[in-house]
Amino acid sequence: MATDYARAETSAREIIHEQLYCALTGVPVSAEDAYWAPPLVTFRQLVTAITQGLAHSPGTLGTILFAEQPNVPYAAAAREQLAARRSAEQIKLLGALLLVVALIAVPILLLAMR
Repeated sequence: MATDYARAETSAREIIHEQLYCALTGVPVSAEDAYWAPPLVTFRQLVTAITQGLAHSPGTLGTILFAEQPNVPYAAAAREQLAARRSAEQIKLLGALLLVVALIAVPILLLAMR
């Protein structure tokens, strides 16, 4: 028989208290004070996931890249640091994409100008 937790009495509900740690700084935070957001994915982690996905299982690359990631706790004091890290990682990604476009476009333009 399944328990309907929405209708169960508070004494019948099982409450699990687990210590949470900030995903960025490692500082202990309470569930009420935590800022919940998707995990920080660094440029290196993204490139590693793409290359390993292409090498081992190219069919699952879309799932790896576009699946929704579960939120992780961050300390409220780390919001500014998290925003700065996310911005830095986005700049790295943009720079790498521009480099790839330049490496593809420059030879084409040089051949077209001949």
